[in-house]
Parts: sequence; C-alpha cells; structure tokens
Amino acid sequence: MPPEQQARSLVIIRHGETTWNRERRIMGDADVPLSQAGRRQCAAAAAVLAGFEIDRIVTSPLTRAAETAEMISQVLGVPVTTDEDLVEVRFGHWQGKTYEEIIRDPACERFFQDPESNPTPGGETIVDVQNRGLAALGRAAPGLRTLFVSHGDIIRSTLCHYLKMPVREFRRIRVDNCGMSGVIAQGAATEVKFVNVLADADRAWVPSHWNKAT
Repeated sequence: MPPEQQARSLVIIRHGETTWNRERRIMGDADVPLSQAGRRQCAAAAAVLAGFEIDRIVTSPLTRAAETAEMISQVLGVPVTTDEDLVEVRFGHWQGKTYEEIIRDPACERFFQDPESNPTPGGETIVDVQNRGLAALGRAAPGLRTLFVSHGDIIRSTLCHYLKMPVREFRRIRVDNCGMSGVIAQGAATEVKFVNVLADADRAWVPSHWNKAT
C-alpha cells in the first residue's frame, strides 16, 4: 500500500476506548484517558498499522487521542505532532452526561434532526466540525502517508465529505474505537479505500453507542 506520489494519502483512526465510552457518556473536548481495554485496542491497531508505511502521525491533543498516537508511534517509530482542529465536537453542558440524559433536552432533538443548522451547547454545528476536520486533513503532505488520530464525529463528518454524503447523515457511518479508515485525495479526485477497519474484528457487530443496547 505505497503512497501515491502526488496525492495525500490519509489513514484516520479513532482513539481507543475510555471508561466514558463504556458508560455511554458524552466526552466532547473533556480530557478523558484511555481505559485498559482502550490500550489493548491501540496495541492491536498498531500491529496492523505497522504494515501501512506510515510517514507521520498527527493527533488531537486530547489525552485519549494523544495516548493512542503515542502507543502507535512507539511501534511504528514515527514522530507525533498535534493539531487542535482534530479535537472532538464541543458539547458544552452535555459533556459528562449519558446519552439517556441528553435525549431529554429539546436542543438534543434539534441537533439530531438538523445538525447542520442547530449547534451543540458548545456552539458547533456538524458543518463547523466537518470544516475543522477537513482543514486538518488538508494539511497532509502529498506523497506521504499521514495517520490522523481523532474522534468519532470528526471522522464521521469528514468521511461524509469524501463519500459525497450529506453531512447531516454523519451518524449513518459507524466509527468504532480504534476503527481505521483510509482515503487517497488528489485535488477534487478522491478514493475512499476502507472505512472502520478493526484489528479485533469481533467488535464489529457490538451495538453502537447510538442505540439503546449497551
């Protein structure tokens, strides 16, 4: 899977699991560390990424992403830099609450129904989030393969762009903890190579956090 010479070769991975993921709790830009399960996911992903010829790693500065990037960096021997544009959606007063708690908020229903027009309590629409993510990915150097370590909604919204899906449908794309996606981008030409590949494939059929099942 060598990088194409004039294209931006992007591998995008969500951070490993945290205790808040397991509790179905909104993290947003709160600084939550990886759990032991998340560290195991990172180790498994790093073993797969060792065959991807990664040239550089760019991560969200939030602890769960930075820890994921550092674990992968130790295996790949590739330096890590940070990019604030990769930070997760700013959820304001929803942060720390469970999905069961926020669905009682009328603002949550508005955001879920029309995330392009209705911002989160932190002040972002999904279009704002997508634009941040695309700005970060757009800084990848042509001819190199860059691994981006980010968060669920950043990844979903940017994949909508590359798949030419309406961004309001971002929740249709499943992105698991340590799920890996690949994109080749050259100007307006884009090829999505793979979406949400897991090193530990048994997790693929576990109900996602958008569902009521845990």
